[in-house]
Amino acid sequence: MSGDGFHVHGPHDHAVEHAAHGSDGFSNNIAVMTAILATVGATFGYLGGATQNDAALFKNNAAIDKTQAANSWNYYQAKSSKQNLAELAMVLPGVDPKKYEADVARYKSEKDDIKKEAEKWEESSKEWNHKSDEAMHQHHQWALATTAEQIAISLAAITLLTRKKWMMGLAYGVAGVGIALGAFAWFHVDPVGQMLAKLGGGAVGH
Repeated sequence: MSGDGFHVHGPHDHAVEHAAHGSDGFSNNIAVMTAILATVGATFGYLGGATQNDAALFKNNAAIDKTQAANSWNYYQAKSSKQNLAELAMVLPGVDPKKYEADVARYKSEKDDIKKEAEKWEESSKEWNHKSDEAMHQHHQWALATTAEQIAISLAAITLLTRKKWMMGLAYGVAGVGIALGAFAWFHVDPVGQMLAKLGGGAVGH
């Protein structure tokens, strides 16, 4: 067993080895094609992983802000209880209402500030959740683009074995689809999703 570890050969490696043994132009073109596709696929995979990490980070921020909102609402409820007690004390027999008027007014003012704070945290949590959903959707787009490039590389390897030009055309076509999907992900465009949404909306309307 070698101390250098082991290496698993992929379709691109086989394409390069095949081109090395046979110097015909057809094999060379496939080798160059698979090298480019491997680079593009690796880039798509990296971007997909980055967007997945962003989605997780945004979701964590949403959870933190949601907790902050819950704490603020609990504080708001505590102030409401104190206000209710002060208002109850004002109507008790033998008690001077003016003694508690200032407390009631203070609690109302404090509650307004706390409510605004709680609503701010809730809105922030919603925004983080929305960003997380968008990042996760973009991750799925990158994953589809990466998968298409991997399929194209596999088709290129089959092309070397069969030496069928139509198979090479198919490999180029799938690679083109993958690049298009990657471009959609890069520019945050989802024509397929928009089309499905329209079709779904039309179905619901009927």
